[in-house]
Amino acid sequence: MPHSFLKFALSLLISLSLICSSQAIAGSKVEINFEVKQALQRFKKDVVASDEYIKLAKGMLVFPRIFKAGFGIGGEYGEGAMIINGKTVDYYSTAAASIGFQLGAQTKTVIIMFMSDKALKKFRSSDGWEAGVDGSVALIDLGAATTLDTNTVKKPIIAFVFNNKGLMYNLSLEGSKYSKINP
Repeated sequence: MPHSFLKFALSLLISLSLICSSQAIAGSKVEINFEVKQALQRFKKDVVASDEYIKLAKGMLVFPRIFKAGFGIGGEYGEGAMIINGKTVDYYSTAAASIGFQLGAQTKTVIIMFMSDKALKKFRSSDGWEAGVDGSVALIDLGAATTLDTNTVKKPIIAFVFNNKGLMYNLSLEGSKYSKINP
């Protein structure tokens, strides 16, 4: 029994490493840009104050699809773009690993808004930025997203997380690492 569990755990780790590998999911700039545009359209449709948040943001990091899978050990990976003044300036990947009770797979969309020049500069100058370590991210929940919250927009970094049912809440981005890529 322990031997078969070891084989299963090893195969799961190999599978997760493939999921989290940028080579396994790497999209082209055209694909990423198309998906980012769709994610922003959905954001504008689902969040009443979206235009105001976008207008106030110094930069937005948009991940249209972050894949997460796990069976005891989990991993997630996604690719996205940094938008400044309505234009794509860089491409990024995000990856995270977790251990604990988890089973299955899901996809989510994450939009991270940098509300201060200082926070944006720190993110862009880092070589592998980690949420919760290199910067605190305030997650916007369903209630706060219906109107523009002046206390929230004063935070240096805010984030919105969506699944196929809409805006999600009670999630954490801590432990997610963001790195610049060249698709």
